[in-house]
Amino acid sequence: MVQVTIKEVLEATGGTLLSGEDSVVLKHISIDSRTMEGSDLFVPFIGARADAHDFIGMAFDNGAAASLSMRADVETGKGPVILVKDTLTALQDLGRWYRKHILKFPIVGITGSVGKTSTREMIYAALSSGLSVFSTKGNYNGQIGVPLTLSQMSPEDETAVLEMGMSLPGEMARISQVACVDYAVMTNIGISHIENLGSQENICLEKLHIIDGMKDGGVLFLNGDDPILAKIQVNRPIKTVFYGCSPRCQYRVQDIRTVENKAVFSAVIQGKVYTVSLKVPGIHNVMNAMAALAVASEMGISVEGAIEAIENFAGFARRLEISEDRGITIIDDAYNASPDSMKAALQVLDSMKSKGRKIAVLADMLELGEKAPEYHFETGLEAVDKRIDAFVLIGELASWIGRAIDQHSEVLTKYCRTNQEAADWLISWLKPGDMVLFKGSNSMKLKEVIDAVRQREA
Repeated sequence: MVQVTIKEVLEATGGTLLSGEDSVVLKHISIDSRTMEGSDLFVPFIGARADAHDFIGMAFDNGAAASLSMRADVETGKGPVILVKDTLTALQDLGRWYRKHILKFPIVGITGSVGKTSTREMIYAALSSGLSVFSTKGNYNGQIGVPLTLSQMSPEDETAVLEMGMSLPGEMARISQVACVDYAVMTNIGISHIENLGSQENICLEKLHIIDGMKDGGVLFLNGDDPILAKIQVNRPIKTVFYGCSPRCQYRVQDIRTVENKAVFSAVIQGKVYTVSLKVPGIHNVMNAMAALAVASEMGISVEGAIEAIENFAGFARRLEISEDRGITIIDDAYNASPDSMKAALQVLDSMKSKGRKIAVLADMLELGEKAPEYHFETGLEAVDKRIDAFVLIGELASWIGRAIDQHSEVLTKYCRTNQEAADWLISWLKPGDMVLFKGSNSMKLKEVIDAVRQREA
């Protein structure tokens, strides 16, 4: 963050200075009283287990230069304290002020049910071939994360790529008014968070709020192969660009194939056909790459340069991360899971060549509401025709995947109640040459199974 004074924080938040001087300069924002980078503004939140207002004194002791507060009775003797009605709202107001007054460059925002992070990183790679780009760090993509991420940017950046997530009604509308993106990408509409939003149509409407803070003349990129996104019509002077395999797409994908277990495709851009060879597998990554090329092209980046950058993108930890351990190929895609991402992972396993057998280790997908068994069963139906030799199902919900498979196929299904049970079975059954995919919600802790397989005796 460039130097911002407390006077400017007061202007942005409408707060009241309880103590200290308004000329104090701030350079960072911290939400953790234990960690300060120097000249920090501490923002305390009231959580389920603790009220961070109790740690304002500790924050000052650790180097904070000032603090926000919703309480007027907090200790004010150690430094400037700004009284606000709500610290989250104040943080977002400060982020909005910083975006308006300091960050004059264009920002790209990405949302969708699946593929946000991969698309973000591919867009970052493509734009970096011609610009100095700031990208979201980690999972800073929500109500707190977006304003914090904005505060980490500086006027020296030429553009930025923001991942923007939501799970409850109204969240996207709020952060869109903070980020005010110039380019917005919607990857797809699945059923993640359907427990909170009720239907895919509602999910789409909520995510479409990403353009609320966009100025006229901005660009909205939509996956033209998604049946819900393909129907979107925006009644504002905003340019809509479709990417995908559909003939209606201005940025079109053709001839998708797998070469040495990696995705290769042809990209039709402004009448020219380019061959793109990815280092990562999966049709879904083809769509992520095409979104990146569309954004880069619309922002004036050389197509050839953008393609070269995307071809060097090697993915990241726990998202279709491929490794080999004593002859066993492990595909770790267990960072998280939804029906759409699990189906995509199964498609990847189906498309890959293996010297031995292919095994899918699938655990519960959570936060799917009362229809969770039905969604798991549907995933199982999609798995039936895949070239997979065995399925290991961990958890009660995952058992519904197996039930669908058992009804339509004679492929081996192994039901496990615990990760240890699954690990023991895999260790006894796997042979050199086998390929194993791991996919499930993060809280199912599939890393325990992966680690056990890697630590098995030779």
